[in-house]
Amino acid sequence: MATAQQWIQAARPRTLPAAIAPVLVGVGAGIDLGAFSWLRAALAMVVSLSLQVGVNYSNDYSDGIRGTDEVRVGPVRLVGARLAAPSTVKRAAFLCFGIAGVAGLALAAMTSWWLVPVGLASVAAAWFYTGGPKPYGYAGLGEIFVFVFFGLVAVLGTTYVLALTISLYAVIAAIGIGLLACALLMANNLRDVHTDVEVGKRTLAVLLGEPLSRKVFALMIGGAFLAALVLAPTHPWCLLVLLAVPLAVPPTRAVLAGAKGRDLITVLGQTGRLEFVYSVLVGAGLALQAWV
Repeated sequence: MATAQQWIQAARPRTLPAAIAPVLVGVGAGIDLGAFSWLRAALAMVVSLSLQVGVNYSNDYSDGIRGTDEVRVGPVRLVGARLAAPSTVKRAAFLCFGIAGVAGLALAAMTSWWLVPVGLASVAAAWFYTGGPKPYGYAGLGEIFVFVFFGLVAVLGTTYVLALTISLYAVIAAIGIGLLACALLMANNLRDVHTDVEVGKRTLAVLLGEPLSRKVFALMIGGAFLAALVLAPTHPWCLLVLLAVPLAVPPTRAVLAGAKGRDLITVLGQTGRLEFVYSVLVGAGLALQAWV
């Protein structure tokens, strides 16, 4: 039977910045549009965090029953390590999706029922990443869906529930966050690239190969900062993001230098930290523009 600590590890805390960051940026974009609500912001955070933990447990379940987690370098997997029954892990995933659904319905009731199909699409994307007969995460499409749902949808959804509209500036900021979320996934997939090849899991890192994937990781990091710089002419406070540049150097240097295995677990943590700090600074930059 899995311990509480193992359940926490299986929730993959290093990936949680990918859920927190877009909400922080969306809040900043909402304030830039002249709107803010603690309740709506909190509900958006519940939705995002619940989906992230849900997709992590869903991946644990789906990869485990396929046998693709028999040999791992990364954090413990409950099903693959036979620490918990597959059905239990599946129920945990759907419990998280349920929590996200309840919070999302509350937001829809406060704002627009058009959020319901967006929420359903988000849950479907979370489940079919590694679940179902043809998981898109096994076909090199993981980064695309992460960019869409943990970049564009999460940021713009948060902005919308606060301000009932979105702005071009929110879209640009969402692109930056989406690229960092993709970098987080790329680091994860680079870590597992050799074992993924052996079990037929064709992630983007597998399809591109290690050398090109490492360059793409660096481009994702650089693209995120470029997005923030595009905001600077109209939102000069977004130049605060340059304070995060020192945090981008260690993971980028390690990946380009050929870090492998457990060294990429450190890169994963560094990239998550970068995304969180980036979101705080960009979100603050958008909000400060409105206040100042």
